[in-house]
Amino acid sequence: MISARRIAKRVRQLGQEISEVYSDLDQPLVLVVILKGAAVFAADLLRSLSIPAELEFVRASSYGASTSTSGKVKFAHLVEGPLTGRHLLLVEDIIDSGRTISVINEELMSHHPASLRLATLLDRPARREVPVDIHFTGFVIPDRFVIGYGLDYAGLYRELPGIYSLG
Repeated sequence: MISARRIAKRVRQLGQEISEVYSDLDQPLVLVVILKGAAVFAADLLRSLSIPAELEFVRASSYGASTSTSGKVKFAHLVEGPLTGRHLLLVEDIIDSGRTISVINEELMSHHPASLRLATLLDRPARREVPVDIHFTGFVIPDRFVIGYGLDYAGLYRELPGIYSLG
């Protein structure tokens, strides 16, 4: 669906956009990366920034070994560093139903950050159940289950350099 070359180009563009938006910060931007899927995207995005940034991680899931969301969000790891008064950029691999990102967003807002924005590699609006305000989007995709570039099916295929459809 999306070649490694197109992904690399778009991630560099997103890095420039994000760097411009946050160019006047007096402290590093905090990238809050949603594990495991967004790790590949976040690493490339971090390297494309021209501003100082720190990394924090959240591990949440609503898929398990299925191709559709269970609707229940489970946390396995939450951010460890201080977030109060910090500028946060939540980094996600794909926005689907919106349920997982909404729960994570609510949790992060409870820490009283100075700002919270969302960057996603993929937006699949056809499955949206909960409204989501996405500030930086790599690609809008049709209603297909996708793998590659960090996205998996039952833990497999994260290593693929592009984005591929399973159906």
